[in-house]
Amino acid sequence: MEARYQRLADELATFLPSERIISDPSLCLAYGTDASFYRLLPKLVLRLASQDEVVRVLAACRQHRLHCTFRAAGTSLSGQAVSDSVLITLTDDWRGHRIEDEGGRIALQPGVIGADANRYLTPYGRKIGPDPASINSCKIGGIAANNASGMCCGTAQNSYRTLHGLKLILADGTQLDTVNADSRARFAEQKPELLAGLKQLSEEVKANPELSERIRHKYRLKNTTGYSLNALTDFDDPFDMLAHLMIGSEGTLGFMAEVSYHTVPDHPFKASCLLVYADIETTCRAVTALAETQVAAVELMDGRALASIADKPGMPGFVAELDGEAAALLVEVHGASEAELLDKCEQAMAAVTPFARCNEVAFTQDKVTCATLWGMRKGMFPAVGAVRETGTTVIIEDVAFPVAELAPAVRKLTALFERFGYHEAIIFGHALAGNLHFVFTQGFDSQAELDRYGGFMDAVAQLVAVDYGGSLKAEHGTGRNMAPYVELEWGRDGYALMQRIKALFDPEGLLNPGVILNDDHQAHLKDLKPLPAADELVDKCIECGFCEAVCPSRDLSLTPRQRIVLFRELQRRAAAGEAPADSLQTVFDYQGVDTCAATGLCAQRCPVGINTGDLVRELRTARYRKFEPIARWTASHFSTTTKAVAMGLNAASLGRKLLGEHGLSRLNNGLRKASKNKVPLWLPETPAANPHKPAAISLQGDKPRVVYFPSCASRTLGADPGSQDGRSLTEVTLAVLEKAGFEVVLPGDLNNLCCGMPYQSKGMLALANDKAADLEARLWQASEQGRWPVLMDTSPCAKRSLETQRLPLKVFEPVQFVLEHALERLTMTPVEETVMLHITCSSRRMGLADAMLTLARRCAKEVVVPEHIECCGFAGDKGFTTPELNAAALKPLREQVPAGCTRGVSNSRTCELGLSHHSGIHYESILYLVDEASCSKNLSDPARIISE
Repeated sequence: MEARYQRLADELATFLPSERIISDPSLCLAYGTDASFYRLLPKLVLRLASQDEVVRVLAACRQHRLHCTFRAAGTSLSGQAVSDSVLITLTDDWRGHRIEDEGGRIALQPGVIGADANRYLTPYGRKIGPDPASINSCKIGGIAANNASGMCCGTAQNSYRTLHGLKLILADGTQLDTVNADSRARFAEQKPELLAGLKQLSEEVKANPELSERIRHKYRLKNTTGYSLNALTDFDDPFDMLAHLMIGSEGTLGFMAEVSYHTVPDHPFKASCLLVYADIETTCRAVTALAETQVAAVELMDGRALASIADKPGMPGFVAELDGEAAALLVEVHGASEAELLDKCEQAMAAVTPFARCNEVAFTQDKVTCATLWGMRKGMFPAVGAVRETGTTVIIEDVAFPVAELAPAVRKLTALFERFGYHEAIIFGHALAGNLHFVFTQGFDSQAELDRYGGFMDAVAQLVAVDYGGSLKAEHGTGRNMAPYVELEWGRDGYALMQRIKALFDPEGLLNPGVILNDDHQAHLKDLKPLPAADELVDKCIECGFCEAVCPSRDLSLTPRQRIVLFRELQRRAAAGEAPADSLQTVFDYQGVDTCAATGLCAQRCPVGINTGDLVRELRTARYRKFEPIARWTASHFSTTTKAVAMGLNAASLGRKLLGEHGLSRLNNGLRKASKNKVPLWLPETPAANPHKPAAISLQGDKPRVVYFPSCASRTLGADPGSQDGRSLTEVTLAVLEKAGFEVVLPGDLNNLCCGMPYQSKGMLALANDKAADLEARLWQASEQGRWPVLMDTSPCAKRSLETQRLPLKVFEPVQFVLEHALERLTMTPVEETVMLHITCSSRRMGLADAMLTLARRCAKEVVVPEHIECCGFAGDKGFTTPELNAAALKPLREQVPAGCTRGVSNSRTCELGLSHHSGIHYESILYLVDEASCSKNLSDPARIISE
């Protein structure tokens, strides 16, 4: 590390913990990557937890004359969140929110995810105005810093228009709360030159009719090119100017520690329709007509865009038959009541009556149909990404044209695609605002490709900014990508005005240099990110970061995006024959492989469906190959293996009795230390072995049957020491089935059966699949060739069986089985208590999150689903072998347990051990709660247990 950065790091170490000062080049590479196609390697990455830390870090950077860049979620696309100096990121301490005025306002810290803000407002029927497509991943800091908008937001509900106030920190550490009178008074004393300078700039602009009109014109459109110059014309108070200039400033003017929004209605009634026209001209005339009605969103899709998703499941059949000239509008209408909604739908259809349609999907409120229609629109970006050549990136640009000029602008933009050879490019966008996105693939591995891209961007800039007076950046922010074109769009006087704004806020140029303002007209062609071939499993990754919010290791080690970044670099080095000269491989082994839960939640968020866990399991295959003979023996002697595990559990239980809980913990910790953590962790919640063995009972009567497969975990693990019930999961499951009047069939050779997950998690896929096939054959026989449903008492086993099964078995985990088969046979009386609910990652991936909540609410008066926990991180045996992963994933849990709550429920036996350990309350299967809250509708229907 350079001496000046080492001096800064030494100073920072006097008030920041070492784990929040990252200087290892390998980790800086991982943390320094964002969603853009630019790559800068920070010298230091800092993870800050408070405003005081931000102030002190800024002071230290000023002292050492080192610039810094702020980053929230890193989902921005234009290169505004990368740095070659000091990158400042946020810990989870920045997730606070405060609802005011009965939901009319909400104050949010910059680490709050946009979708979470809307969830907080749901009880009030409100939401925040900005609605970017990345709202499930991006954070308020980035939403405000980029003035991000979205499909319904338009220009009326973006951060600029809905801003109530800010808490901010300037480059020199000066703090301001714009809605607090005392803070404003202090700031006026501290920074009189800034306020006076803004006042002067405003007066100059208002005295310049040509510039004033240019500003008004630009902001009739969506526009995030440069600074928000409309702040100088919209307001007279310099505090209002200051606050609104911060919006869209991309971290170049200061740090926003809190953003307070005026919220907007979230109407409960919604309807969507799809209107298809023969050509873009007719389509755009329909847009103009719809703009005069009360539609909430109008999304335009050109013929190429429609063709890109024509073969996707659920698409209307006519989409595949459209020619390249066709275009479509996806229209959404919102209403406070059904009558209002229907009236708005009628208005919209009346407005487009003069324009002949080729095809349509009429307005509907059906949620499945609406989801399919919006899935078309949202699937277009990944559709291009999925077919790109390895080594190229996917670029999505967003521009805005005057709506009246939309049709000829689309024609000319399409002509540019042809001229520069972007034959795969598609166009879609928010038509009401004249905001078009165009997506294309681009390689940067040759000068010819760089020249092609540079020429194309020059032509686009001329077309949009000069020929049509539009916006080169409508909602994605200027970043590095459009910085060289800001003067072209705004003119010399507009650009000079922005330079003066930057000098007022940040005279030393400390904050995010090169972003928004950049004198290098070739900056957008430099520091381009390589995407080398690495593995087919992850080569389609565009490093967008959508995966990060659900990753259980995000606060311990790496996220899926970061794992792929380091893996790509390792593969690049290997392909180039470069000898390792740093710690990259060592870092990746632990942070990339060992601490990955491999749950696959990332695949649900990934636009192109990448499951980074598949890559990690592939890497583990090589690592664990030397243990394969042992693993093969355990698979062939599975009953013996589980008996050995049971003996170990009973030995530990005896040790607890002899040594006491603390004594056994000390012994275990000593053994782990001596063995370098090769000895598994013993948890106080670890039970003794399960003594219960279902007995075979001959079949009697003609009752509905169910095949019950107890997982190896539930067969082996007894009741937790902290359990008040005292029964094992196998006993409770059978009790519920007995109440519901089922005859229960157990598969033969039960103790040798396993779904294969223990082997799959180690990358031993052949063994895992062999075990799954054995289980499937037994279940097929026990179910009379699929006649009867199969209940697996833990969700991970059910999920794996569903993924590997080849025969038409009806496999259920507990929640879905109870809801679909048992509930109608039970009388439910909710228990009078508050219960925590953990929705397992396997349940989420099976689409059962809502079902779990529904069942829990049938069983308990109050159910709490904790925030920010998508996966517990126990990951099979990781809770024993890599317990820090479980601890990191569940760090937010204990503080969310309400006073008086004594238990939680889930549907994975091993997950419940970690949940109990880190929550301070006892977690158990949701079947315990079902058993307690239910009684049989026909008490004369006992279960009969038979063995196949």
